[in-house]
Formats: sequence, C-alpha cells, structure tokens
Amino acid sequence: MTENKIKFRNQNIVIEDRDRMTVTGVEQVESFNDNTIVLTTVKGGMTIKGEGLNISKLNLDDGSVKIEGKINGVNYMTKDATPKNIMGKIFK
Repeated sequence: MTENKIKFRNQNIVIEDRDRMTVTGVEQVESFNDNTIVLTTVKGGMTIKGEGLNISKLNLDDGSVKIEGKINGVNYMTKDATPKNIMGKIFK
C-alpha cells in the first residue's frame, strides 16, 4: 500500500498577544508538555517555550497547529538537526 503524504513547502507563524500561536507547514508533533512543544516543520525542527502551553487544534492533513498559553520563545533547528536526529545523538 502506498502512503499518500502531502508535502508542504511554505510555513507561516502567527503569534497573537503572546498567548495564541498558529503554525502552518507542520509535519509532526515530536513532544509537548506545559512548558515546551517540539515540532518538525517543513523548515526544520521548531521548539516553542512558554508556560501553560496547550495544543488546542492539530490538523496534520493541512499541516497546521494552534497553540494556547504564554509564549516565551520560538527557536528553529536546522533541517538536518530535526528533533529525531538530536534524540538519536543523545542516546548513542
């Protein structure tokens, strides 16, 4: 069986009043808790830091995620340093 996977090329990030965030171009949610959300996106790995973070909507079919909570920072990792690769290096 062939898996039909849509590939997204563009990414948008919208932060509203530092307590709501919408990200497009999301391929996978690697992990999340109240303080950190780690995503794999079309532009590389992304880490969102904050307080009381919650994924209020996730749609991997269209590559979008909506996050609520106090957003303190957003950090990109290079495409080669996606969260999976980093975890692999830690547990070698």
